[in-house]
Amino acid sequence: MTDRQNLDYQTFSLPAGVVSRRDLARLVAEAEHIDDEMTAADVRARKTKQAAETPAFSGSFTDFLTDNKLDFSESKVRTDIIKELRQLKAKAPVVHTTFAVPADIESLQTLAAWFRKSVHPQVLLEIGLQPALVAGVYVRTPNHVHDMSLRSALAGKRDVLVKDLEELRHGK
Repeated sequence: MTDRQNLDYQTFSLPAGVVSRRDLARLVAEAEHIDDEMTAADVRARKTKQAAETPAFSGSFTDFLTDNKLDFSESKVRTDIIKELRQLKAKAPVVHTTFAVPADIESLQTLAAWFRKSVHPQVLLEIGLQPALVAGVYVRTPNHVHDMSLRSALAGKRDVLVKDLEELRHGK
């Protein structure tokens, strides 16, 4: 996919390690940093007549390049990839999820994978905490709100709970 005409952020696949906007921003920053290092190494190599060294890539960046079949060795292609990554960062759909307690990274990756398979292949998660939820999750998209918390489930059953508690209190 390194043909410059085919580079389009809308076709990019995000690796499992990229869950949030912050993760995508790190991916963009790493691409920019590696591009700077590779450009400087190329200049040094031309002066010293030695081969330029390729900097080390993080696991997420390597996964991104591999998943999208991208070659980051050519300067013009690197520039286009960085441009498209910036577009993706600006335009990727975001789902806001609020939990009662901090979620572990494996759970967030699983949730992001489900959203990417079911909703949009480039969904990013914005994670929040709200201890008042007690249990469950609150999910907000640009046009929907889904309250899947225990609090919400119990709110609709208030009359039943009060009746059952009264029966218990009176020994019925």
